[in-house]
Formats: sequence, C-alpha cells, structure tokens
Amino acid sequence: MSLCISLVSEVSYSRHAAILIDADSGKIIHEQEANHAWFPASLTKVMTLYMTFTALRQGEVRLTDMMTTSPYAARQPNSKLGLRVGEGISVEEAILALITRSANDAAVVLAEHLGGNEENFAVRMTAKAHALGMFDTHFMNATGLPHHWQVTTPRDLGLLAYRTFRDFPNYYPYFASHSFYFRGHELRGINKFTANYPGAEGMKTGFTCGSGYNLISSAQQNGKRLIGVIMGGMTSSERYQLMTSMMDAGFGNTLNDYPNKHITAIPAKFPSTPPYQLGCGHDAPRNTYAQYTPPVRHRSKTLSHSRIAHTRSRHNPARHLLASHKKAIRTAKISSKANHHRIAKISKSNKLIRLSRAGNTNYHRAR
Repeated sequence: MSLCISLVSEVSYSRHAAILIDADSGKIIHEQEANHAWFPASLTKVMTLYMTFTALRQGEVRLTDMMTTSPYAARQPNSKLGLRVGEGISVEEAILALITRSANDAAVVLAEHLGGNEENFAVRMTAKAHALGMFDTHFMNATGLPHHWQVTTPRDLGLLAYRTFRDFPNYYPYFASHSFYFRGHELRGINKFTANYPGAEGMKTGFTCGSGYNLISSAQQNGKRLIGVIMGGMTSSERYQLMTSMMDAGFGNTLNDYPNKHITAIPAKFPSTPPYQLGCGHDAPRNTYAQYTPPVRHRSKTLSHSRIAHTRSRHNPARHLLASHKKAIRTAKISSKANHHRIAKISKSNKLIRLSRAGNTNYHRAR
C-alpha cells in the first residue's frame, strides 16, 4: 500500500496519519500529517506506563506491590481483565495487562494507586507530556476511553515511544510480551504486529470509533531499530498493513528521510481538528470531524466570566483540579528548563479544566 498520500486541506483530509523514526538517533525517516490532532485511544496507556516506570525508578512503588481494585476501576468497560471490587493485582501484573490486553480496569487501578484518583493522574500525565515536549497532547484519563479534550498527534506519540525506549531500557522489554498469567490462566496478547513481524519488539494498539485503529510499533533488523506510529486505520488489518509497509520501507532504506529533522524538534503549530474516523458510536458527528475546538490564545469575555465564576464555586471540585493542574504545569516547566527543553505556553483556556465527563459517556472499546 502506498505511503505517498499528498497533503490536502482539512476538508479532504487523508485517511490516516503516520510517522517513522530511527530509535537510536531520533531522526525522522517518514511522516504523513504527523502534527495533525488525533484521538489517541489506548495509545494513551503508553503514557500511563511511562508514569508507572518513572514511579518505579524513583522508588515510589515496586513491581511486587499489590494494588486494590476500586468500584470505579471495576466498572471500566472493555477491554479489561474483569477485576472485582477489592481484588488485588500487582504492579507488574497491571503493566503486563496494559501491554498485552489493553486492560482499562488495570490502567485505572494504576492511576488511582499512583495519583490518588484518575483525574489527578491525568493532570500529571499532561504535565509530564509537556515536559517531554509533547506540546499538542492533553490527557483526561489513563485509559484512552473517549473524551473530546483528550487529543494528541502522531509526532507526540512517536516522541513518547522514543523517550520510553531511551529512558527505561530495563522496562522497555515488557512491550515485547505476548502473554501473561493471571488467576492461573494464560492471557494472550492482542497485538498481531508484535507477534508476527520479524524483529518486532512491541508496543501498543488502540481503537475507538473516533480514533479509528491506531498502532505504535518498534522493531529491530540488522542492527537498525525503528519506531512507527499509525493513526486512523479504517480496520484492524489495515493498521497492521500500513505499519508493515512503512517498516519494510524503513528497513529497506527506500524512504526519503529528513537528515536535519529530529523527533525532539518542536514542530510549527497550526490549528487542526481531530477527524472522527469511523461512523460508529452514539457520539458520532454528522461530518467527519469531532466536536472539538483546539485551544486558542484568547477567549470571549462571556466565556471567561462564566468559567471563572464556575471555578470560584466553593463546592465545585474543578477548583481543586485547576490548582493541581497549574501546579503540575509549573513543576513540568521547572523540570524541563533544567533539562534544556522548551515548554510551550499553556493557553489560558487550557488552564480552566472542567470535571465534566460528557465526553466519557459513550465507550467504544478502547483497546
């Protein structure tokens, strides 16, 4: 399948987006609409895992630590392990459950264990993403289940995969897992690329009606390691075909790469709206684009006053999340400057976080 789809206007947006990078050098080998907004679906769980690996490295948790399943975690929709309220699961089991089965209940258990609750954990995920240079990414949950504010780009996810490989070489091999044992039974993985492609090392699948079929993959052949991201496959098989074609071309050196373009370079920003890839789901829009407005650097006085009044309410929990969000972003900026990273300015409208779960009422098997 051809990878050469010309750039087009937003109205006639191409069917998928992609990026391919050299995992050792960070050089971008191929990209297609790599800076366009997209819904991450369960590719979100790579960031959940990055946060978990960070906590392990800092000694906040251990692989053998047991976590308890809350009622909220147990209620998560498929894909999941089927954890029961009060059931215990170790940190290592949860890691393997996310990688092999894309288990939403295990992701929430990790989020609650590390962040107190999923909302706080999502704030930390966003702050960490910005500190890594993922400036076009915002997380609202740890699973990737649909939320109209949870957006990213192929480039940002490529950077996340690259940093995961570089920052956690001792935990990176988990992504190659094909199965794991839980409750005395073997649960096999769902990632067909990892199972079938020569030299494949992981990483993660994703699917919702809004995102289409997504895939992050890494593979190594003849001493060369590549990381690829495919977003918006129309079918599960198409995402694997697209990734296989892109990887084959990358290993075959048939792509015109960008010798001076690195995955950590900050791309030029442009407004974009994530496409709603598939026609399924109760929240499917009438056109091919989701009901999402990218953050802007200004806002109307009416909107400003209404949101300020909302956040000043004594009984509104959004007030506390707003304070946590600001503190997390400040921490990310300080950390980023220490590591010589640029931090994009967070728009005022992005700072005012509502706790509305309107975008989470229709679940579409984030897996």
